[in-house]
Amino acid sequence: MTPVNALTITLLRLGYLILLWAFVLSAVRVLRHDLYGTRISTRRDPARTSGPASVPPTRGGAPTPSPAPRRDAPPRRETSASRLVVVEGSLRGTSVPLGTSSVLIGRAPSCTLVIDDISLSSRHARLFPEVGGWVIEDLGSTNGTFVSGRRIDQPTPVPLGAQVRVGTNVLELQR
Repeated sequence: MTPVNALTITLLRLGYLILLWAFVLSAVRVLRHDLYGTRISTRRDPARTSGPASVPPTRGGAPTPSPAPRRDAPPRRETSASRLVVVEGSLRGTSVPLGTSSVLIGRAPSCTLVIDDISLSSRHARLFPEVGGWVIEDLGSTNGTFVSGRRIDQPTPVPLGAQVRVGTNVLELQR
């Protein structure tokens, strides 16, 4: 058996130290993400941000036809859902009235629906009104958000009566 030289031991120690720091930094990143959540950025409609292009004047003084009036989004219809109800979980029977603003779901005290459940992130999901209904968005939660049994990874419409699972809780849009 040959003795291991000092260089090999130093390299092993350095590799172990790098691996240890990678683990510590990844744990800090997960904790930071869970405590502070993800940043919610406002979505901008590209059609609304870009105004109509200016029409250059024509030669000969002929009047230029005015551009067709731009149509904005259709008027917002009120949805038939008027409340969000917890149908399974620690807050079973709790009802949150739905208005025109979004509902933030999670463990953080700043959320609209605060659920003390270890399987929920501090800012787990957001339910917001859209034309014709309500849409739910997972905010990068660890355990995911499920609509009718399917995990979502992008904003998803929630039909009336569909079950939304966040952690061990099941929510439902009702009239």
